[in-house]
Amino acid sequence: MAKFVGAFAASHTPVMLNLPQAVHDDVRMRVYAAFKDLGALIAATRPDVLVLVSDDHLHNFFLDNFPAFCVGAGDLYPVPAEHWLKAPKSVLPGDAGFGAHLLGEALNADFDPSFSMHLTLDHGVLTPLLLAGLHEKVRIVPLLINCVQPPLPTMRRCLQWGRMLREAIESYEPDLRIAVLATGGISHDVATPRMGMVNESFDREFIRLLESRDEFALEQFATHRVNEAGNGAEEIRNWLVAQGVSRGAAFHNHFYEAVPEWYTGIALASWAGEK
Repeated sequence: MAKFVGAFAASHTPVMLNLPQAVHDDVRMRVYAAFKDLGALIAATRPDVLVLVSDDHLHNFFLDNFPAFCVGAGDLYPVPAEHWLKAPKSVLPGDAGFGAHLLGEALNADFDPSFSMHLTLDHGVLTPLLLAGLHEKVRIVPLLINCVQPPLPTMRRCLQWGRMLREAIESYEPDLRIAVLATGGISHDVATPRMGMVNESFDREFIRLLESRDEFALEQFATHRVNEAGNGAEEIRNWLVAQGVSRGAAFHNHFYEAVPEWYTGIALASWAGEK
């Protein structure tokens, strides 16, 4: 049977790749080092498959067809979707078998996701993989959540998705080691007059609540206060999936820094998993 080996989270702003010189050298070195360290932690769990919880930034989906949740069930994923992202064109290996299993388990558990075998993934997936040194080194299964265009799935539903994902991992018959990496956030605004403003107090309270392991307080804060942290902060839904998959395991905050020059409160974290 498959084994869950750990949950991780990281911010995914594209400007870390596109505008490396926009920040002081010491800031850039701290952020890049933190990503490398997180990559080493993930690699140490020896995952065969990495479930990538991210969001589609209007590349695969648009207003005429925008699912709340989409499971990737392909064997290959071209990256990046953005022609402007300063990253090499490549193809990431997928795991259609686990993608299909996750889709079936979700439907059996009364979830109603979309699915696709032909996703072209964007910076939400590629940026953290590149900076963490995991690019093309592990098979991925994307889980894309609508964090962009209202109506958005509730914070509660994202926690529920995480719990179901854990059950799907543990019910998968092949002997695989499966980790989860949630990407996005924390506070940031995109294409608004507030772009470049980082709500550090929101970010630190969100992290504190993850550390507290009080999921009701976490859900309430995320639901009622996310609007204070910018439209990009809606991506904390991805982190809540990782919280749900961890089943209340201890949360470890490895790095946080407000980086307004990169428009984002950048954080990297993990939840305790099995060896």
